Amino acid sequence: MEKRRFAQDALSDWMKDDGPDSEIVISTRIRIARNLRHRPFPMLATNQQSREVMEELLAAVDTSKLEQSDTYEKFILADLNELEKRVLVEKHLISPSLANESRGAALVLNKSESVSIMINEEDHLRIQCLYPGFQIKRAWELASSIDDQFEQEVDYAFDERHGYLTSCPTNVGTGIRASVMMHLPALVLTQQINRILSAITQVGLAVRGLYGEGSEAVGNLFQISNQITLGQSEEEIIDNLHGVAHQIIEHEKAARERILAESLIRVKDRVHRSYGILSHASVMDSKEAAQRLSDVRLGIDLSLIQNLSPQVMNELMVLSQPGFLQQVFNEKLSAEERDIRRADLIRGYFSTA
Repeated sequence: MEKRRFAQDALSDWMKDDGPDSEIVISTRIRIARNLRHRPFPMLATNQQSREVMEELLAAVDTSKLEQSDTYEKFILADLNELEKRVLVEKHLISPSLANESRGAALVLNKSESVSIMINEEDHLRIQCLYPGFQIKRAWELASSIDDQFEQEVDYAFDERHGYLTSCPTNVGTGIRASVMMHLPALVLTQQINRILSAITQVGLAVRGLYGEGSEAVGNLFQISNQITLGQSEEEIIDNLHGVAHQIIEHEKAARERILAESLIRVKDRVHRSYGILSHASVMDSKEAAQRLSDVRLGIDLSLIQNLSPQVMNELMVLSQPGFLQQVFNEKLSAEERDIRRADLIRGYFSTA
């Protein structure tokens, strides 16, 4: 099998840079949902109609000015095997929904993998832009400019009263989902997380896990995003999420200062226990790996561990996922085999630290 560019490295190029508040905010994402006028939504489309939408949108990439500012590569999902699609999901370059779709599904990916354009997912077009750290306004500017390029080439489904029309009613209006992926171990350790998350949901925001809707929050990673897309402008949605996320960052910083002041020995013990287990374990499932890596990442951020970088922790979070493990070892692995290889892989990283 030819090794695709996106499968060569666990970290996309955009993930290798630090961003503002990157010790807490792992990444910022903007996703824009759009559909074509006079075309049935993907769930109602025939195979032929789905292919026609795909061809029209791929042609729009070629005729737009997108490639004047970046280099893009196109992938037809039907041409990728299941492992390649799983790797794309684990790198957050496509959704699990698109990975399971075969009718006219396609992906357009820029060189740094910071821009992912999904075709025929739940909607005809989903534009996703990713940045390291807390850069929500910058991500919005990029996503908006790409959206403008497409709008010059194709006719969007738009209603003067309701805004952009989408397959799911919860996306009607602006069609944008803005989110920040946050590492909040201190709020979990100080048992403040439930109160914080409850307050978040009361101001129109949603809290999800690592892979979005329906996924579990593991490794103290929480995705915070807007729920409302209708009745607010794009700027209001962005400003609301920015303000709430900033408050969460400050709460997490305060919680980290608190555990250093009040529970230093306990947090050092927790961090170093996880470091020791990751350094020596022979078997480890993905959930335990995520929690142990979270502990060590906290230790790095609190300067309790000096010989590892946050980027190594980010890389291991991706590498330890089932799809990437099989990509690294170039073989199909059972669940038990993955747990053994995961421990081997992590142990190898820690032995060279």
